[in-house]
Amino acid sequence: MESSPAQVTVETQGHKRAPTQNTREVMDLIAVWGEESVQAELQSSRRNADIYAKIAWGMEKKGYIRDTQLCCVKIKELWQVYQKTREVNSRSGSTPQICSFYEELHVILGGDPTTTPKRSLDTSQEPRATSSNNEEDIVDEEEEEEEENVRQASGGSILPTAKNSF
Repeated sequence: MESSPAQVTVETQGHKRAPTQNTREVMDLIAVWGEESVQAELQSSRRNADIYAKIAWGMEKKGYIRDTQLCCVKIKELWQVYQKTREVNSRSGSTPQICSFYEELHVILGGDPTTTPKRSLDTSQEPRATSSNNEEDIVDEEEEEEEENVRQASGGSILPTAKNSF
């Protein structure tokens, strides 16, 4: 019988915590999460507890013992890291960043409307007349550009270091 790569919990200094996940396990989690049927259910349901239970069951079939909550937390962590990376990369002039598993996550999240927000158009109102004077628009663009420059100059990277096990 093959030994299981999973542990249920780790006891450290009187605190229970989930065991760290290795690269293979995270790849397996992404694979289960990315299955077409799982994605279809996540898109069509507001309550995802049953879906995360299916993901945990899928992980169990691969030899890992992870509960529903742990799978949910890890997926949300992966989603957040992907979001931050994508946000940084969307800024003009910024150095392109990448996070661990970016390519695999992009396959799943690349077309997700919560990942790539689209502007909505309110069609219930009459269209506004446009003026030939775009001075107000130009001022707004300059203010936005100035704010962006201040944000870039004031902050460091929001991305996790390579030490994090993602």
